[in-house]
Amino acid sequence: QVRLVESGGGLVQAGGDLGLSCVASGRAFSDAYMAWFRQAPGQEREFVAALSLSTGNRGYANSVKGRCTISRDSAKNTLYLQMSDLKPEDTAVYYCAAGTLYSTVWSEYRYRGQGTQVTVSS
Repeated sequence: QVRLVESGGGLVQAGGDLGLSCVASGRAFSDAYMAWFRQAPGQEREFVAALSLSTGNRGYANSVKGRCTISRDSAKNTLYLQMSDLKPEDTAVYYCAAGTLYSTVWSEYRYRGQGTQVTVSS
C-alpha cells in the first residue's frame, strides 16, 4: 500500500505564492502518473495538474495554467505544486494522487491523499 501525505497549505494573500508537497511512502512506488486535485467548499473536486513520472510531461487545468508548476523529486519520493499569483478562487483543499494512467478524474487514481487546506485572502 502506498500512502500519500500532503503538506504546505496555509493562508496567503491574493497575489502571493505557495508551495505544496506530497510525500509518498509505503511499498515500492511504481505508478506512472501523479497529480494534484482541489476541492472548494460546495464544489466538485477538480483536476489541477498531472505529471508523467517517466517522461516528465505535464498537464494543467486551464484555471491554473501559467500560475502553477508540478514537479517531483524522485529521490525524496515527493511531488510538488508551486503556485503563484494566487487568487481567492484558488481557495480549496488540495489533494495529491498517484495512478497508472493519465487522468483528470479523481476516482481513476488508485492512491489518494487526505489533503491540505489552502486559503487565499483578498
